[in-house]
This record gives sequence, C-alpha cells and structure tokens, in this order.
Amino acid sequence: MAPRRNWAGNVHYAARRFHEPASLDELRRLVADSDRLRVVGTGHSFNRLGDTTGDLVSLAALPGAVELDPDAATVTVPAATRYGDLATHLHERGYALANLASLPHISVAGAVATGTHGSGERLGSLAAAVAGLELVTGEGDLVTIDRESDPDTLSGAVVSLGALGVVTRVTLDVVPTFALRQYVRLGLSRAALDAALGSAYSVSVFTDWRTPALREVWLKQRAEDPPPEADWLGTTAADHPRHPVAGLSAEHCTPQLGAAGPWHERLPHFRLGFTPSSGEELQSEYLVPRTAAADVLAALDPVAHLIAPVLQVCELRTVAADRLWLSPSQGRDSLAVHFTWIADAARVRPVVAAVEERLAPFAPRPHWGKVFDVPPAAVAATYPRYADFRALAARLDPAGVFRTDLLDRYVPR
Repeated sequence: MAPRRNWAGNVHYAARRFHEPASLDELRRLVADSDRLRVVGTGHSFNRLGDTTGDLVSLAALPGAVELDPDAATVTVPAATRYGDLATHLHERGYALANLASLPHISVAGAVATGTHGSGERLGSLAAAVAGLELVTGEGDLVTIDRESDPDTLSGAVVSLGALGVVTRVTLDVVPTFALRQYVRLGLSRAALDAALGSAYSVSVFTDWRTPALREVWLKQRAEDPPPEADWLGTTAADHPRHPVAGLSAEHCTPQLGAAGPWHERLPHFRLGFTPSSGEELQSEYLVPRTAAADVLAALDPVAHLIAPVLQVCELRTVAADRLWLSPSQGRDSLAVHFTWIADAARVRPVVAAVEERLAPFAPRPHWGKVFDVPPAAVAATYPRYADFRALAARLDPAGVFRTDLLDRYVPR
C-alpha cells in the first residue's frame, strides 16, 4: 500500500484514497475515473509536489519485466523500479548506466521526473539518459513518447513533475559495464575547487560552512586511472572510510580507500542494502551556472553564520547541460549546491530564504523535489521552454487530473 508520508516525514499525504493497481488496465480506469490523482514512488521528495487531496497511487504492484536491448543500447523498465535494483540487473549482464544519484534507493520514474542527478562534469542528469516513456494521460489513454519518433516532445515530457500523466515504463540509455575506485581527500582550498571538480569521473565536494575550507572531496575514478598523488591539490588522504555527515558511521556508505569495484557500488554514496539515515532531515538544492562556482560560494559567505547552525552537510556537484525543457541543468553546465538541513522546518525556512536571496543574481534553478521558495516568475524566467511545457501539460491533461497546489503555483494552467 502507498505510504502515508514521505521518507523524511515532513509531508503527510492529504489523499482521500490510496491505491496500488495490479494491472495497467486497472490503472487506466483509475486515472479516467479520478478528478485528482498523483503517483508516489519511494517518497524522497521533500515538498508537496507528489501530494494530492484526491487519489494517491503506488505503481509497485504493476507487472512488467526489465527489457534489455543490446542493439539499441537501451533498457526499458517499470516506472517503480529502484535504480539500485536495475543497476545490479544490468551489471550482471555486462551493462551500466552512465551515472547514478547518491541514493540507489530512489525510483526511476520519480528521479527523472524531478531532474535528479549524480555528479560529473561530462555526465548529464539521470533524466538525460531517457530514450522513451510510456504514460497514462489524464483521460486514461496510453501514450508512448520516444526519441526516434518525437524527440522534441520527449525533451518536454521527461522532467514532467508528474504534470503530464502516470509514467508506467521508462527506456534508458546503457553503456558497457565498468569499474571505479573511490577516494576521499581532506581539506581542499576554494582556489582548487574547479580543478577538483573536473579531476575524476564523478566528484562530490562536502563542506559545513563553518570555515572557508572545503572539508572533503569524494573522487570516483575509473579503475584504470592512476590514484591521486600524495599531495593532490594540497589535500591529504582519508585513512578510514567517511560518511558525508561528520561524525556519523560510514557503515552504510559505499567502499572507499581506493578499492576497485563495479560502477553501481561506487557511484552512489550509500549502499542499496542499508537505509542511509533515518530521514531526519530536510533538503534544498540549487543549480547555477558551472562557471560561477567561485562567485556563488563568495555570495553565500555573508550568510554562512546562518547556514552552519541548521546544516548537516553541504555538497557541491557538477551536471552537464541537457535539452530537457524543465531540467535544472537545461542548456547550461551546472554546479549543484545541495544543503542537507536538520529536521526543523521553522528554523530552516528563514535560512533557505536567505540562501535564495544571495543566489538570486545567478538565476538559480531549484531541484523540483526539495525545499525551496524561489518566486515562480524567477523560476520560469530561467527556462526557455517554460511556455511550451505549460502547453504540453494542457494537451495531455486537459481536465487537470494531475494538478497540485505546488504545480499551480510554479506551472499554472
């Protein structure tokens, strides 16, 4: 049965009914008969994007197999598939996804619908790998949108915020499987940030805003690449495994210290078989132009004294530009500035407002599934295809079945 609250516990769903359809036909009838409906996946959104006062639907019981197409270099999966489960399946068959998010526990459809990403200067978001979608529209029709027949519409439909329909299957690009090594380096200077972010297949930089220095760099290197030198960018090597949040056990984290292993056991920060934390947190994230990294950090310095007391950790990652209409990395290589806050909304909200005020000159695009309050007009102004997305939503959901209060604010009809 669909959960009654999100993973973090800060959103209690207002749905009047919860459903877990066991067939595609049952789902189509449910959508056609509903006046308001949303789908909930693994519940990793931190705002009310997935909430509704109508019908809340889990797709976990829908049948469907993982279908690998070696000739097309794609894999088609049921929407509710978790990335970690898909990754294991692909690796056993000699294939991989180009990138993964820090959590392998999230569902494919939910992650791509919100523009969720991993890190890597030459790697796009998870949504950038989507080659096709199958979805049930607001009138209960089953529609397929793919790169071959309608690439422009697919670019609008991937990061959909759930506004276009219920995604039932997703087709993703795959690559040959590969191995990585993960190293953690300590004490990076800001002057070396740009060099660090471009130094490996995937890079994450962690800081706590208590000092100007950047606390840790997590390097995920191709196994065949040489390890970092002893004095790499003026840092020192961690001598034991680390958790992104200082002081927490690294038991649930993926292997570090340079041990080689499969891509899917190194790209995420956390192991699939463990709960990464209790969910006692809130999260915000803003994507800004990659070229502005130093200026963005300098702009946040005046509010560091506000950030630090309510922060668990801040992570800096990079995302390559894509063409997806509502992707936070649409049209520009991006720096993602991610904040994991304490689970105290009353204390966090004013700090979020202060952060957003300082970031405003950089045209920040908030992660759609996290805590933010950037004015809707400011968000819309950063997306060249914003009006086109509104038109696509009106066409596929003319009755507004998938509307929510948050959608009405940021993507009005």
